[in-house]
Amino acid sequence: MIITDTHTHLYSEAFDEDRHDMIKRAVDHNISRFFIPAIDSTYTASMLQLEKDFSDNVFLMMGLHPTHVKENYKEELQHVEEMLTKRLFYAVGEIGIDLYWDKTTLGIQQEAFKYQIELAKQYGLPIVIHCREAFDEIFEVLEDVNDDKLFGIFHCFTGNLEQAHQAMSYNMKLGIGGVVTFKNGKIDKFLNKIDLQHIVLETDAPYLAPVPYRGKRNESLYILKVLDKLSEIYNLPIEEIASITTQNSKDVFGV
Repeated sequence: MIITDTHTHLYSEAFDEDRHDMIKRAVDHNISRFFIPAIDSTYTASMLQLEKDFSDNVFLMMGLHPTHVKENYKEELQHVEEMLTKRLFYAVGEIGIDLYWDKTTLGIQQEAFKYQIELAKQYGLPIVIHCREAFDEIFEVLEDVNDDKLFGIFHCFTGNLEQAHQAMSYNMKLGIGGVVTFKNGKIDKFLNKIDLQHIVLETDAPYLAPVPYRGKRNESLYILKVLDKLSEIYNLPIEEIASITTQNSKDVFGV
């Protein structure tokens, strides 16, 4: 059984004390593929080091996170573009729109989102979307850029069934993580209406730890709790869900 964590910030400062042990714990439980989203240029060196230390397990993305779209966003986008010209990345992400923290940057967030989607298309890469309190704004952009080159993952999907279908209509898989275990998470109520071919697993570690670790530091090992919950929702063995979702991740990332 191979389990894939399609979204985990393993370079985060939250893991500075025990990063190698934490990754080994996951690998020892068959979680052996880690896809690493970018935030901004300050994390690039840490990401490259992570890949060097775990070359068989770590797959990097490149992008500018929407909450880091600030006054210097054009320089940051230049960094993303330069990195994409220099070496292989497996996705452009995480990118998108976040209106939870700051609504005043919506205009430049939209600009950065569109720009990075075009980069992804140019390099034939998937996008990994971050959406927080911004479904309408995200869908507006996706509608504008939708074509046969657009594909990827709607990371940490927390919408309703209608929004799930709309996301899938843009050739997006749904990234399902700890939220599916929350009592107020809501997605567990309709997920069985969505074919597993549209689902990938993620942790978003160190954030959004699943029950019973909610509120604590998340880590890739805890994806097993997400698997357990999906096994219950779909009434399928965890091995089958792991197999299908890992294949889905290969279909998206090409590896």
